Amino acid sequence: MKDPDRVAAHTAESTNAWIKRAAERRVARHAADKKPALTRRIQELENEWDIERYLEMNASALAFTGVMLGLFKDRRFFLVPCLVLPFLFQHAVQGWCPPIPFFRKRGVRTRREIETEKNALKALRGDFGDVSATAAPRERARAAWQAANR
Repeated sequence: MKDPDRVAAHTAESTNAWIKRAAERRVARHAADKKPALTRRIQELENEWDIERYLEMNASALAFTGVMLGLFKDRRFFLVPCLVLPFLFQHAVQGWCPPIPFFRKRGVRTRREIETEKNALKALRGDFGDVSATAAPRERARAAWQAANR
């Protein structure tokens, strides 16, 4: 079966590992938090932009800027959308395009990576009942992370 997270599949393993470790550390930091703090963090994750949104926003901004500059300044600016839009098409077809390594190295995550952290925090909050409230925070974080990765 093909990996449905095509961006992660086309990202350097070291970058994927760095993003995953950072998420695990954030979950561990929240392991001792009370429900309101966990709920706030989950809400932050629901509002976090994923790689798809960054790519769409940047491609459309560059293409629009190129069209406007082409119309009002110099026709050569029409080259900008002609360069940007094939990258967006390539991403739609292959799950990769040249800007992805730039964004990934800056910690921009896929929706699946964000959802994994969110589910681990929900497990800590007690939404799934898989994580013992009596365990030490480090053990709770580990159990929540494992539950989210099932």
